[in-house]
Amino acid sequence: MEAVPPLYRVAGTAGPQGDEDRLGVPDGPGAPLDELVGAYPNYNEEEEERRYYRRKRLGVLKNVLAASAGGTLTYGVYLGLLQMQLILHYDETYREVKYGNMGLPDIDSKMLMGINVTPIAALLYTPVLIRFFGTKWMMFLAVGIYALFVSTNYWERYYTLVPSAVALGMAIVPLWASMGNYITRMAQKYYEYSHYKERDEQSPQQRPPRGSHAPYLLVFQAIFYSFFHPKLPSCPQLSFACAQLPMIYFLNDYLYDLNHTLYNVQSCGTNSQGILIGFNKTVLRTLPRSRNLIVVESVLMAVAFLAMLLVLGLCGAAYRPTEEIDLRSVGWGNIFQLPFKHVRDFRLRHLVPFFIYSGFEVLFACTGLALGYGVCSVGLERLAYILVAYSLGASASSVLGLLGLWLPRAVPLVAGAGLHLLLTLGLFFWAPAPRVLQHIWILYVAAVLWGVGSALNKTGLSSGHMPGTRSWYTQVQLFGSSTSASVLMGPCC
Repeated sequence: MEAVPPLYRVAGTAGPQGDEDRLGVPDGPGAPLDELVGAYPNYNEEEEERRYYRRKRLGVLKNVLAASAGGTLTYGVYLGLLQMQLILHYDETYREVKYGNMGLPDIDSKMLMGINVTPIAALLYTPVLIRFFGTKWMMFLAVGIYALFVSTNYWERYYTLVPSAVALGMAIVPLWASMGNYITRMAQKYYEYSHYKERDEQSPQQRPPRGSHAPYLLVFQAIFYSFFHPKLPSCPQLSFACAQLPMIYFLNDYLYDLNHTLYNVQSCGTNSQGILIGFNKTVLRTLPRSRNLIVVESVLMAVAFLAMLLVLGLCGAAYRPTEEIDLRSVGWGNIFQLPFKHVRDFRLRHLVPFFIYSGFEVLFACTGLALGYGVCSVGLERLAYILVAYSLGASASSVLGLLGLWLPRAVPLVAGAGLHLLLTLGLFFWAPAPRVLQHIWILYVAAVLWGVGSALNKTGLSSGHMPGTRSWYTQVQLFGSSTSASVLMGPCC
């Protein structure tokens, strides 16, 4: 009986056509190993390496845009909700009908105090939180606390608003610091991926030249600040325009016109003895239904949740696992001293006057210009459009931070301060008449130009990053001088 041939050929034996297969490659024990496991004939190692680092650079750009968009949505929701609620709470009829004798103005003042005063303690624990959670997770947790603040406005009571405001105040500085550190780290990684050939020639222990990533940091900061500025809650750039959407598409339908709200206002601008003297205590023509308020707050909550997903899903890690510094190797004493040790840098001490000025110029834009000149003369219903003009002017002018690639750092700082000085002198001699709309174009032009000066100031301070200086250290130091101007636009509204 004949043996049945095996279904599969035994390894190492000759095939039916001899010692070569159909492709002409020798088979059997004498087959060359390189023909089987060698490199692809058309493989170009240099080209593949170039494509690999190109994908890495695109990933860094994706991280920068995701962080910028997440910050824009977060602060747009936070500021839009805060501004809308404070205007509603200003109306006497709204307070009496909806809240009775609950003491809503006292709750609002304590809520704003929690947002403004609590961050002072953040100078101590911010480095600890960033070291413990990591840069990306600190951003995610801080954005989540902002979403928590939005959710508490569904049920406005003392035990919901004030604790959430305190929690928000505790998360403000960690959010700014982690975002500043994240953008700085992305600039460093982009430099590494752009100069990978130079890195291969260096030893693993050798660091890049000091300040080598500064040009990329200027570009990334210009992109970041055109979307979002974390130094002041009342001074984002594009996020400030997004914050006006609830007022434009919802609240303006319930507001009285300027003839009612400005009926007792006698003077504006430089002739006024204060901000909105004689402004009417009732600004709502009809009270918004609770169902409509819930719909608006639900939309804002959904946007805040989207910002959390952007940070979580699209922002990559700032450091590799081997680059994270163990807390035990640093020491708790050194960690708590980190925000204060940087004051020894004389360059940072020379910028302290600009930090203080940065807070007060935004305070003037949101109170003196928008309220003392804008609302006082053209009505509360046009406040959102004035602030949008200011925000868009600042956002578009953030690209002027790229001038730091060719000009000294002092040029944009002095240019922004000089522009504000000229506008201040012009406004000092101008007193618009109440309830007159003929000069509204002057207000829009002044708001845009003030935004240009703010952009020059902010990008000059933050984008002009000093070599070897971590951005989040600078943000923590900035906070001490600017916290007094943070959300003061709210009570004035």
